[in-house]
Amino acid sequence: MIIIGEKINGFIPSTLKAIEDKDDGFIRELAEKQSKYGSAYIDVCAGTDPGIEHETLEWLIGIIQETTDTPLSIDSSDVSTIIDMIPLAKKPGLINSVSGEGDKCEKLFPVIADTEWSVVALTCDDENGIPTDPEIKATIAGDIIEKAAAMGIAQERLFIDPLVTTLATTSDAFASFGDAVRIIKERYPDVHITSGLSNISYGLPYRRSINRVFLTLAMSTGMDSAIIDPTAEDMRAAIFATEALLGKDNYSMNYLTAFRNGDIGQP
Repeated sequence: MIIIGEKINGFIPSTLKAIEDKDDGFIRELAEKQSKYGSAYIDVCAGTDPGIEHETLEWLIGIIQETTDTPLSIDSSDVSTIIDMIPLAKKPGLINSVSGEGDKCEKLFPVIADTEWSVVALTCDDENGIPTDPEIKATIAGDIIEKAAAMGIAQERLFIDPLVTTLATTSDAFASFGDAVRIIKERYPDVHITSGLSNISYGLPYRRSINRVFLTLAMSTGMDSAIIDPTAEDMRAAIFATEALLGKDNYSMNYLTAFRNGDIGQP
């Protein structure tokens, strides 16, 4: 499982307060803990007024890279802002994100084509918005994959996010997501599939339980990445257990090692 650590995000109230207070110690601790618990990438999202997004991202990126060598996931809805931030990264990481909307792909793909940067691609576009139909999700994913291929960007560098909808308003939210994952992986077996887990539980109580079960079920359909809080022991345990149950952990060695190291199973 490729973990994208989600905690350095200004849309999280505690992180936003640290950003507003310029509390670099708080940000350093988040970066250090997320690296410790297995993040392949550390997401960095300002979540602030667009007028100060640039300077906020620059500040966050500087602190994170002073703290850890885990690659960044540069996160912004503005592709131009992402492009501006790329030169600040000490090593290639992950772009979060592009989609079929507007000219996002056309702007970003030429910039990263001859690099080792990977990119999250959302299955939404101008015509369909955020579709619920799995076939439409897969079609949008295919369009983005073809645009990437035309620029020499291999499928392995793409993290497709089929955009799970909210269970409170869409009863088949997971079924639609899971079907989309299966279709996309059948057509494009080398792409990664990722998701932000929390959308599915929005508006419902005890959200952690829904998110954790969604993670497990999604992994069984072929999802191999997730934007999560890696410092949460229950989420780590779910990943290790699911990989063992899916036969992706020979003799459950990773599960056992995590338990022996105290990473999971703590009272």
